[in-house]
Amino acid sequence: IMCGWKLCCLLSFQDGSYLAEFLLAKGYEVHGILRRSSSFNTGRIEHLYKNPQTHTEGKMKLHYGDLTDSTCLVKIINQVKPTEIYNLGAQSHVKISFDLAEYTANVDGVGTLRLLDAIKTCGLTNSVKFYQASTSELYGKVQEIPQKETTPFYPRSPYGAAKLYAYWIVVNFREAYNMFSVNGILFNHESPRRGSNFVTRKISRSVAKIHLGQLESFSLGNLDSKRDWGHAKDYVEAMWLMLQQEEPEDFVIATGEVHSVREFVEKAFKRVGKTIVWEGKDEQEVGRCQETGVVHVNVDPKYFRPTEVDFLQGDSTKAYQRLGWKPKVTFEELVKEMVDADVELMKKNPNA
Repeated sequence: IMCGWKLCCLLSFQDGSYLAEFLLAKGYEVHGILRRSSSFNTGRIEHLYKNPQTHTEGKMKLHYGDLTDSTCLVKIINQVKPTEIYNLGAQSHVKISFDLAEYTANVDGVGTLRLLDAIKTCGLTNSVKFYQASTSELYGKVQEIPQKETTPFYPRSPYGAAKLYAYWIVVNFREAYNMFSVNGILFNHESPRRGSNFVTRKISRSVAKIHLGQLESFSLGNLDSKRDWGHAKDYVEAMWLMLQQEEPEDFVIATGEVHSVREFVEKAFKRVGKTIVWEGKDEQEVGRCQETGVVHVNVDPKYFRPTEVDFLQGDSTKAYQRLGWKPKVTFEELVKEMVDADVELMKKNPNA
């Protein structure tokens, strides 16, 4: 997102839509970069148009662009001359990054360099504040618990490795050109707007369908993977706060609480009145409904990662002390909101 008293890269994503809302409410003019697609990919931001029916732009303006095309980035930045740039653009699915490793490196790693270079080419290094969406996947095979700004990185996927390059190139531009460029090392953050191929949204969608009788069971990978899950709405506020500081600094943004995929499944089913009991071991494990005896959850090895990240827990003490930031939405509230939203969605459109 490019913005200011004049950007969000790839606004159609979960974070981009919440950030655009947040910035528009503060009176910003927001410019979003949208990848060209043969189908409409503006679903998460429809409500932000001045006239959603006709896609009439108001304070939010969209530009077609791509992080693999440096020429278009220079053109857009030169035209908009933003005061703040939020780079949220990425191939952000960890499992898929193993299959699309080169593309992930091109977009997530070199794409960040292209944006920073475009700022430099346009002569805006002294006037633009740049936010880079870094990730807890940088920690991968964790070297200490919990993970904070000084914890050594050990990425365990092409996604994590690409984001590691992006992290350090942001630091390099900050030190080499005195640019206000920062990394927000955000731990997992979810919402009803999360993409349907991410595990949390897959769970909430499937549970909603099972509750409505549209589905009997679904499959997951590693049930014991543990994550620090927060709400995307809370996390975009932290992004903005980082760019309002006097000096550019990197921050870990997390809840400090850890929950397993298994626990997310249990709480999601509990929301629709079902108790899940686990039977079997490893790939033969299933989640059965205590009330009906029906198996609703299976384990499928195809969802396992070649190298797994088992445990992530963030320490955002620095963000609390320097930014005054604390998460507001609890894990229970997050699961409840996602399941309730998907129940309503599947009632209206079972194929959504």
